[in-house]
Amino acid sequence: QVQLVESGGGLVQAGGSLRLSCAASGRVFSISAKGWYRQAPGKERELVAVIIDGGMTNYADSVKGRFTISRDNAKNTWTLKMNSLEPEDTAVYYCNAKTPLTTTAARNYWGQGTQVTVSS
Repeated sequence: QVQLVESGGGLVQAGGSLRLSCAASGRVFSISAKGWYRQAPGKERELVAVIIDGGMTNYADSVKGRFTISRDNAKNTWTLKMNSLEPEDTAVYYCNAKTPLTTTAARNYWGQGTQVTVSS
């Protein structure tokens, strides 16, 4: 089992910045991907950014160039730095960790979610 605790988030004006952090505990050695998802009202949860073993990153097109995901393996934490925030970024953001079950399937672990609200 993996436990995730998020911190950060809040209310910011458009153009501002926020930082989200996720701290993992438990079977952290089994985590193969560390990421962030978000869910806006009335919309499905979507991937925002992910960093996998080896350091490769992937971002949603809507956040490329504005958001940066990074990790500290020694502390079992990862961070999402969000710049140039837009009202469309308003959502509940969820920390995510994946542990492999098979070569093609993974188990997902989720943080409790943190609200990010961007005012225009």
